[in-house]
Amino acid sequence: MIHDEIQDFAAALPSMTALMGLDLGDKTIGVAVSDSFRSVATPLETVKRRKFGLDAARLQEIVADRAIGGIILGLPRNMDGSEGPRCQSTRAFARNFSRLWDGPIGFWDERLSTVAAERALLEADTSRKRRSEVIDHVAASYILQGVLDRLQHLNT
Repeated sequence: MIHDEIQDFAAALPSMTALMGLDLGDKTIGVAVSDSFRSVATPLETVKRRKFGLDAARLQEIVADRAIGGIILGLPRNMDGSEGPRCQSTRAFARNFSRLWDGPIGFWDERLSTVAAERALLEADTSRKRRSEVIDHVAASYILQGVLDRLQHLNT
């Protein structure tokens, strides 16, 4: 089930399950996961995009291996908050994946998540080559951590 509002997404989550955050790019999918207490997001891997079926199969493996209870997709809104072609592509990915997996899928405004990830990697003195290898799943962890922080706030 796809949820546009984070409160609806939160209400649909099974308890004590991890979440998976995705940063969808044209060439890669950054993947991050949380712990089952939903307190910390950890960068996991970057999936090289091929065909939807192959990409989805890899994501389903992660969902099964890590007992994922919900998936968050970064929604790449324009800086003015409007949705452009990249948002449409993200929503289409969510619709297609929801046909393969019946858990809750939500969206999180990812504006500036890649910028924040890049800044963190620069501060960690990461080489340019290494940054290009990890930027997507680090960005996914920023997206997921934003959701985890919001979920904690909703529960207080």
